[in-house]
Amino acid sequence: MNKAELVDAIAKKAELTKVDAKKALDAFTEVVAKSLKKSDKVALVGFGTFSVATRKARTGRNPRTGEEIKIKAKKVAKFKASSELAV
Repeated sequence: MNKAELVDAIAKKAELTKVDAKKALDAFTEVVAKSLKKSDKVALVGFGTFSVATRKARTGRNPRTGEEIKIKAKKVAKFKASSELAV
């Protein structure tokens, strides 16, 4: 499902216009992104938790040349699904 399909589904389920559903989805993603930039967790009971994890610096290989390269430590977004979110 892409963003347009998600907006359509939200609009239908919540009985909103597509414009309002898009605004709500954009607001949600913006708020989650800002929270993660501040290293805060966003927990949605029954859905899952968005958090920030730190990857350690490591060495890797350039796939084209096989040359060893250093990869810097960085923060990455992480999502852990709730046990209630069964597929």
